[in-house]
Amino acid sequence: MPDKHLSTQFDSELSTVSSRVMEMGGLVESQVQQAILALAHFNAEAAREVILLEKQVNAMDIALDHEIASIIARRQPTARDLRLLMAVSKAVANLERAGDEAEKMARMVLSILEAGAPRALPAPALRMEADLAASQLRKSLDAFARLDVDAAAAIMREDDLIDREFGSFTRVLITYMMEDPRTISSSLDLLFLAKAIERVGDHAKNIAELIIYIVKGADVRHHTIEEIEAMLK
Repeated sequence: MPDKHLSTQFDSELSTVSSRVMEMGGLVESQVQQAILALAHFNAEAAREVILLEKQVNAMDIALDHEIASIIARRQPTARDLRLLMAVSKAVANLERAGDEAEKMARMVLSILEAGAPRALPAPALRMEADLAASQLRKSLDAFARLDVDAAAAIMREDDLIDREFGSFTRVLITYMMEDPRTISSSLDLLFLAKAIERVGDHAKNIAELIIYIVKGADVRHHTIEEIEAMLK
């Protein structure tokens, strides 16, 4: 009976942590969406909202780190439960970093606005990459909540789409700067913004890899998507 009680209590703590991770994920997703809005319309208010949300995301990151460390210290979980907790901890870290990238996007938008050159830049060409990254983050959170390895594999395969969009936009921007050197400073802000979008996609991919680690116990960080899909079959 005591063992059952402890197990139930442990499960309750895991459930609470998982719920808070999803809450944090929702905040980060909101940050990314607001950053995309700020970029699409060069909206300073939306950019500032992203920066304000960063404080909440950082606070949740610290609180979840402490909670996970406390559970490990008090419960001394078995290998499988420890794997889950470590993966959740890494997911939290990836969410915090995705939030950092959204904040960078917002600050770049404000920098471009301060330079007074938003209309002269090819910012609309970034929309496809931004929408893909936001979609990947949303899918990774949904897959993490359900521990869906098939959805995780699909997210990893789609990551190449974001990389291709980033490469394509970089080429467009280089041509743009060569044609009008006066835009170089603001164009570089836009390039850093594009890189931040790509990194949001990378963090979504990292979360997808953690799902497979939790369910299958396999570290797939350095495997090709073909190897991963073969392992899942």
